[in-house]
Amino acid sequence: MEKITVNSQIINDIAKIAPHLLNFPKKRMWIDYDNDADVLYISFKKPQQATNSEMSEDGILLRYTGEDIVGVTILDASRR
Repeated sequence: MEKITVNSQIINDIAKIAPHLLNFPKKRMWIDYDNDADVLYISFKKPQQATNSEMSEDGILLRYTGEDIVGVTILDASRR
């Protein structure tokens, strides 16, 4: 198993986003990042099967199944 090292700045950054994560509509989530496409995927259901989506002007895609949000896709994630 590969050892993962985390520096103190990363831990501080995670601590800063923790309150925002707690405000998400669901408490269980899966996070995936596509480095080549610079896209961050946050899913609230696995497998998530969206039946509808809504794109904001700033490149954030909200994915729904009916009225229930099942995920968020953030384009150009590293530049935000």
